[in-house]
Formats: sequence, structure tokens, C-alpha cells
Amino acid sequence: MSNYVLSGCSTADLSREHFNSRKIEYICFHYIMDGVERPDDLGQTMPFEEFYAAMVAGADTKTSQISAGEYIEYFEKFLADDKDVLHLSLSSGISGSYMSACAAAQTLSEKYPDRKIKVVDSLAASSGYGLILDKLADFRDSGMELDELVQWAEDHKREMHHWFFSSDLTFFVKGGRVSKTAGAIGGILGICPLLNVDNEGRLIPREKIRPKKKVIRRIVDVMKEHAVGGTEYNGKCYMCHSACFDDARAVADLVEAEFPNIDGKVIINNIGTTIGSHTGPGTVALFYWGDVRVD
Repeated sequence: MSNYVLSGCSTADLSREHFNSRKIEYICFHYIMDGVERPDDLGQTMPFEEFYAAMVAGADTKTSQISAGEYIEYFEKFLADDKDVLHLSLSSGISGSYMSACAAAQTLSEKYPDRKIKVVDSLAASSGYGLILDKLADFRDSGMELDELVQWAEDHKREMHHWFFSSDLTFFVKGGRVSKTAGAIGGILGICPLLNVDNEGRLIPREKIRPKKKVIRRIVDVMKEHAVGGTEYNGKCYMCHSACFDDARAVADLVEAEFPNIDGKVIINNIGTTIGSHTGPGTVALFYWGDVRVD
């Protein structure tokens, strides 16, 4: 049995059962709804359907990243138990939490010089981040040592593909990611922007597609272009959605029909309250292993 802890955070958008079954530790981000701070605790405190319904009803949401002090408290319990730690962080391209985790690791390394604490920037988000954690858990369970696992993560993290589309631009406009004019025109015309995460871990708009039926088709076609082995892809495939399960299911059905060798069924998760505070309802995301992201 390995003598290190594999760790992530709630923004990996896996279920609590998934984290627990794979023995992946996690720390929760925070969000603020109408002035009240709440934990992004995988839908335990506020079920996802209630969260998105509140946003639609006009609730104001903001997010709060994990501080260095919180990371210190979280990491120290493992180190004090004579365990080393590998923590995979949310992408530095969308959050400062990676730097907070690094600062905590530096402080604790001085206090626990005989222990290892490694922080890796996933350059990933949501269930793509979760899918990397799941792969690391596979290698840990096969006996891979900590330093080798860190190197594997650094070498392969840009092979995780994230593609998103949204059928509701309201909260992209509210957050400044889409202009009010573009949002209004997009709403009238039924435009669904297709976005991905680039090689620096940033969310980048790629195409404007209408209607929704076409973007559902397009996101699967893009998978054919990038997935390892094309339609012979035999790895795992994860998805997540924000209060639009039927759209996610439509994509999953296409993936399962056109990629018959995938490892099991497509796993569909919820977009959690941290990332969902920015997307709002109506976003569908698809994640799989592919070629190296170069832009």
C-alpha cells in the first residue's frame, strides 16, 4: 500500500461517492450566494437543482478560492499522520488556488522536512480534472511511487481534453465572458458557443454554432478528431452538466454509439457550485484523453 495521499478539490466535479470509492481526498472551495458563504461540498449542503433554480430566480453568486491557511490545515493532518501528499490543483489558468496550495506546501515542508508534499497544476477543470485524478488513482493502486506519479501527471496532463457548450448565455454575460450585445444576439439566434480548455488551462471560445442540435453533433465530431485512437478510443469518458441533463444525455448517447470501445458507459456528473456560479444553467461539458493540447 502506498504511503502517500492522493488529493484534489471539489472543483473536480466528481460525486462524493466517487471520491470515496477511489480513496481520493478533497478540500472544498467556497461560493457566496446572496451574501452568505457556503461550501462547494458536492451538493451536500445545497442540492444542485436548488442551486441552479436560485440562480435563475435572481440569486447573486460569487466564488471564493481556498486560502493558503486552509490548505495548511488540510495538508497538515496527512503529514502529521506520517503520510506524503500529492495534491492536484484546479487549473492555474482559471484560479489562484494553485499558488495558495504551493505556498502552503512550502510552509509545511519546513515544518515536516522528512515528508514530501507535491502540488501539481492540473491545467484542468471540472470533471476533466476529475478524470485525471481517477487515472492517478489507477496508477497509485498499481503501486506507482509518488515521484513517478508526479512526473506522469506533469507529462500527460495536457492530454486531457475539455469541450463545453452552453445553451444559455445569461451568466456568461453577467460574468463578463460574453458582451451584452453578443449575448442578446446569441439568445435571439439560438447560438451555442463551443469552448475548450487550452494548453495553459484557460477557457477559450472556439466556435459559434446554431441550433443546439448542431452543437451536440459538433462536440462529438471534435472528439473524433482529438481522442486517442479516434473512434477506437478505449479510455474513460466523463461528462458534466448544469441543470440540463437531457442535453448531456444526448451527447453521451452519441458518444456511446460512435465510440463502441470506451471503458464502460459515459459517466455524467453535475457541474458544481464553484464552476456553476460562473456558467449558470445550460452548460454541457465532455472530457476524454486525446492528443496533446497545443493552443
